[in-house]
Amino acid sequence: METADTRNTFRLDVSLNSLLTQPAKRSSVEPAAGPPLPDPVFPQHPEYLGDAAAEPASPPEQRRWELRHIRRTFRGWAVPWIKSRLLPGDFHPIIAYLFTEWKCNLDCHYCWAFENSVGGMTEEIARRSIDWLRDSGAGVLALMGGEPLLRPRFAHKVCYYAAKKGFWIYVPTNGRLLRPQVTDWLADAGVATFNLAVDAVEVKKSLPKALKPIRSYFDYLVKKQYRYGYTVFFNINICRNNLADVKQLTEIAHDNGIATDYHINESPMMEQPHFKHSGVNETFIRPEDWDRVDEVIDWLIDKKKSGYKMVNSTTRLNEMRLFMRGKIQDWNCRAGWNSLIVRTDGTLAPCFPMYNASYDWGAVENHKFDSRQLREMKASCQPHCFSTLNHILAFCYNDARVIKWMFKQALRRFQGVTNFD
Repeated sequence: METADTRNTFRLDVSLNSLLTQPAKRSSVEPAAGPPLPDPVFPQHPEYLGDAAAEPASPPEQRRWELRHIRRTFRGWAVPWIKSRLLPGDFHPIIAYLFTEWKCNLDCHYCWAFENSVGGMTEEIARRSIDWLRDSGAGVLALMGGEPLLRPRFAHKVCYYAAKKGFWIYVPTNGRLLRPQVTDWLADAGVATFNLAVDAVEVKKSLPKALKPIRSYFDYLVKKQYRYGYTVFFNINICRNNLADVKQLTEIAHDNGIATDYHINESPMMEQPHFKHSGVNETFIRPEDWDRVDEVIDWLIDKKKSGYKMVNSTTRLNEMRLFMRGKIQDWNCRAGWNSLIVRTDGTLAPCFPMYNASYDWGAVENHKFDSRQLREMKASCQPHCFSTLNHILAFCYNDARVIKWMFKQALRRFQGVTNFD
């Protein structure tokens, strides 16, 4: 969160930033003979193909999940979590972020997470990463970028192979390349959820991730979810120049029966030499914006309490106020133990903000995560980070809370729980 004149290039403590960016040789993935990713069988479910106009015109009041969907979720999330609580050692990944791309087709002015000179992941690295992650206990695989759908056929191969390995698959995208055909490919392969990143209704120069250019793709994606059995949610970044859009997108999501997920805009945690919008930036929230952001947060909390589907807990929404004011928080980050990222070259890091770190955490098939190093690092980096997904994972490392949640799920026959914090 930028709290001054938006001129700082990073937020991490200078000493830790220097440690993580000093010249060092990362591990590499040694070449090894092996088969390429298999060509996907398509369609596996020809009965799911067809005109979206034949799908329900409006979302059902209560979505019903089939046993196969419950099994997929249990195998992807619950089984790895149970193993992480019972097995010795600290490294028990549940969710892995596979950066198949580091390029992007858009230039959101707050986003440093792309570099268009970097090549995408190869089939060999993808296959070996998926095999190693599954053998290590991970159950959730998120394709990441950049924009993961720059190579839609490659994304199809990755999703198909990962689904056959038993992964619960998560695909985030800005939607510009999510043609109906691509939706069918990925859904047929077994994707469990689509994270549609939109920050505005109409395109803004600094916020090109907008709903209007992808509206027909969005409508198709939403209608076909009931046939394929995936979920859809909006991923919305709260910026100083999209506060009205946040409300509009929330209402659009509610009208379409999908969930929302919110982030509070953050300037880069670490120094990012390639980031070209690190100076004065109209998306970064400033002190004079705090009252307006508070009003939006209050509005979101009221909507969540009224039944709107949101990934964020009311507690976490409230904590956005503290975070943008620079208040220190300790939230039990699990990165490096229960979550990790795999870069396009197969090297590892504990979390998304550390993508550009030169520190050596190993590579697929040979991780070097050390609990002492992670704990020392997190003492400095955790107060500067507001990762939604890693916070949700941290939320699960309270056994009483998880048991209570599972009990509520069982009472509802695993058909979902709302308003649970």
